[in-house]
Amino acid sequence: MLLNGTGDVIDDYDYPATTEDLIADYGDHTLELPNGSEQVGDVLARLESETFNNPEEARFAIYTAVSEKAIGRVGYSDRDPTPVGSPYAPDAVSF
Repeated sequence: MLLNGTGDVIDDYDYPATTEDLIADYGDHTLELPNGSEQVGDVLARLESETFNNPEEARFAIYTAVSEKAIGRVGYSDRDPTPVGSPYAPDAVSF
């Protein structure tokens, strides 16, 4: 995910700040995602009203609220085995 300067303005913001403050001031900033883009305002609008005490809290809120456009391959993980019965499981192969 590319913050396209949004990270810098979030870092420079005067905290504490609410979700509404950030939407009003930076809602038009674009986040470039692997499968498209989203506006910061649309991302933060998915959250309940919250007060952020520092830039890290605001940044984490944005990271957690982006849509599945931020997911490279839905259901893919190179760390964990595919759970039994998962629709993403590969077809069984008999040797």
